[in-house]
Amino acid sequence: MMNHSGELFVALQRLLPKHTLSRLIAKLAESENPSIKNLLIKRAIKTFDINMNEAITDDIESYKSFNAFFTRKLKSDLRPVDKAVNSIISPADGAISQAGKISKNKILQAKNVDYSLNQLVGDTLQGKRYENGEFATIYLSPKDYHRVHIPADGQLLSTRYIPGELFSVNQTTAELVPGLFARNERLVCEFTSQTLGHFSVILVGAMLVAGIETVWSGMEKPGPGAVRDTDYSDQNITFSKGDEIGRFKFGSTVILLFPENSVALEKHIQCSNLVNMGEKFATINA
Repeated sequence: MMNHSGELFVALQRLLPKHTLSRLIAKLAESENPSIKNLLIKRAIKTFDINMNEAITDDIESYKSFNAFFTRKLKSDLRPVDKAVNSIISPADGAISQAGKISKNKILQAKNVDYSLNQLVGDTLQGKRYENGEFATIYLSPKDYHRVHIPADGQLLSTRYIPGELFSVNQTTAELVPGLFARNERLVCEFTSQTLGHFSVILVGAMLVAGIETVWSGMEKPGPGAVRDTDYSDQNITFSKGDEIGRFKFGSTVILLFPENSVALEKHIQCSNLVNMGEKFATINA
């Protein structure tokens, strides 16, 4: 039997002007009016049961806007980065939506639902590098820490901003919207590593996400339009494992892609399991 409440939720999303709504929310979330931003912060803490004991400060007055609160830093000792030379770490706090083997050009989205690797990255040649490799999809709920970190040492090669839909990326929508992650707005970041070769970190936008931001270029200009490719291969932008690379302005999803035979995922990296940024996620194959 189909989940009728889930179908209604997805149907409502199809009808809503998702881009317009998300941009309006973005303006509200950037407001520095104390009454507005404090009300939004208090409501978010209560609604999503956000643990402010982990935040670098629990004083809501210190956050200049709701977005500043939502992308808050955590206390420095709370997310230790696994130090093993051959380890891959989780890039974010969240829940594993799916993880495992890429079946040639297909990635598992939900039970009995898959989608195209090439469509996800927006380029056949880039997709070819990850055929039969490994992937992991991490869902960041509104209560989670919303900064994204690099899972291994790497140099930034390129980014590709792909405009698209802004469906919610929760489990219900993943089960009912075909090709969800290849349809939503996203930023494909490709890196290279001496020990790993190529790997990609993909930041997927969602309904009410007010923006995707990176440390090298700031806020990605959102909205419909042409695919935007940027080559960084000659700029020597390098990161050490665990360095921050970006952030979301609301709950969303990070997808990791690794080439065939390059990594072995840890046994606990399975659907619905929770992960924290910095914990060992996979091992680089010798």
